[in-house]
Amino acid sequence: MTSRPQADDHLPDKRTEPPTVADERTLLTGFLDYHRQTLLLKCAGLPPEQLISRATLSLLGLVRHLTQVERVWLAERFLGEPELELYGPGDADFEVTEADEESVAATFARYAEVAAACRRIVAEADLDAITAVPHARTGEHFSLRWILIHLVEEYARHNGHADLLREAIDGAVGE
Repeated sequence: MTSRPQADDHLPDKRTEPPTVADERTLLTGFLDYHRQTLLLKCAGLPPEQLISRATLSLLGLVRHLTQVERVWLAERFLGEPELELYGPGDADFEVTEADEESVAATFARYAEVAAACRRIVAEADLDAITAVPHARTGEHFSLRWILIHLVEEYARHNGHADLLREAIDGAVGE
């Protein structure tokens, strides 16, 4: 883990940096784990009311969204598992508008469970393997390699949102 000195207005950085030289799987999963940790870093230490504080997005909504995205790409499309509704109507990813300590804990527990399951899927599969289920809109199949790169991009994009949201909530900044 990398430990960097931080000013009082910065979030403590306890993320594991991806390796700079490694095989393809190690690099890809290293970057994906780095961005998973970045999302959790953006949410650290905030009470439920701040985790849902938003203009059009909330940090808790981003966690729920990325939980769903990982599950859809790796469990449903790649492995062909049945679709699973992780959140109920009016409580799905970006739509979350209410939270308490219990629902926040449940969201982070579900996120950890899905991320762990997705790590196992990736560890056990060949990067050239393709999705069992084609994309519903395009009918295309995707390689696991492509899915990992897409997930890194998805996390990077939404971690940018999380960075802006966190700074707007309490002024905390960091990578």
